[in-house]
Amino acid sequence: MKPAVDGLEQEINNEVSIGKKIHFIRLNIQETVGMELAPVYDFEYTPTFIFFDAQGNEIWRTVGTFDPQKVRGSLK
Repeated sequence: MKPAVDGLEQEINNEVSIGKKIHFIRLNIQETVGMELAPVYDFEYTPTFIFFDAQGNEIWRTVGTFDPQKVRGSLK
């Protein structure tokens, strides 16, 4: 799964047509920062993917699977 996420991050951030950067933040819920943010963003299972808009509003979330097409579709 990590190669798919890394590849999509590189693909999206290299595209000139989108004109904006997307920040992929990876948290380990076994580390301090992950433990602190888990209750804030209501996640407890890994992997959990949460997509936020530029204002910090949650657009969607998924647990256990990663669908690059869903991320691409959310950018339109």
